[in-house]
Amino acid sequence: MSMSRWKLLAAYVKQNLLLILTAAGSAGIFLAVIALYQLPAETVGYASVLTALFLLAVGFIRFRHFCLKHRALEELRGQITVPAVPLPETASLIERDYQELIRLLDKERGRIVYDKDRAFQEMVEYYTIWAHQIKTPIAAMRLLLQTDSAPDKDELAEQLFRIEQYTEMVLQFIRLGGTGTDFVFRTVSLDDCIKQAVRKYAKSFIRKQIRLNYDPVDAEVLTDEKWLVFVLEQLLSNALKYTPQGEISIYMHPNRPQALVIEDTGIGIDPADLPRVFEHGYTGFNGRADKKSTGIGLYLCKRIMDKLSHTIEIESEVGRGTKVILGLESALLDVR
Repeated sequence: MSMSRWKLLAAYVKQNLLLILTAAGSAGIFLAVIALYQLPAETVGYASVLTALFLLAVGFIRFRHFCLKHRALEELRGQITVPAVPLPETASLIERDYQELIRLLDKERGRIVYDKDRAFQEMVEYYTIWAHQIKTPIAAMRLLLQTDSAPDKDELAEQLFRIEQYTEMVLQFIRLGGTGTDFVFRTVSLDDCIKQAVRKYAKSFIRKQIRLNYDPVDAEVLTDEKWLVFVLEQLLSNALKYTPQGEISIYMHPNRPQALVIEDTGIGIDPADLPRVFEHGYTGFNGRADKKSTGIGLYLCKRIMDKLSHTIEIESEVGRGTKVILGLESALLDVR
């Protein structure tokens, strides 16, 4: 008998302890009466053996039924999310009451899950439509900014650029939360991805007078180009936001040739905040001081990198800058 069977036997004995004690007490009374009347030992022994065998047979049948029901209920645990789970038949009125209660609870749980799923789907559809619709006024505003008569042209252009950033972030957040993905994996030039992200923030580099240190890395990576570029854009956006002056460098890690580094000389991150920078909505000390941080950018970067089977790490020192390391070991092809 295996250890699990012993545990089942112990549970069975515990469940039927009152019945077993009753049978033992009855047997004790039976033997006491026999001893008092001094009945023939052979006759008594024969009757006792037959009774014991009968009780053991009944007990074995009940124990087997107990084990089968236990296994059936264990198998049903894996089907608990399926509506109308077929519970095992029972002849006990109390067990039937419990099963009816379980069915009612499962029905109510299913209704709650359905309502929440429907509400979430409606919210996703609304924000998806909103994100696409807002692109029209953004495009119109950009056309108006191209005229010479627009006052505070540079400042308006910067604010419009931020609106575009946040709109794109909303779309990516919705896509990541969906049941499907649009990942397309292929071998792409890592330099092309970097240049796309740098090109998007070229005006911000010029406006803030931040120096960019970047030499081609001459490497290819098996990834989804669109999503990797989005991660690079978010990291450059953060580096620019928290680097009042100085420089931003993009290079391959000297000790990890299959890892890309984005390093800035900005204000850095407090050591107490580092373990939580990838949490949803966590802004940390810098975010609270900035008043504009959403705590979504790094959270999205982490989720995207996980889905791409890449890694992302952050090293930082307050007042000395931040270093973000993108581990592309899973699929990086060095072509130098």
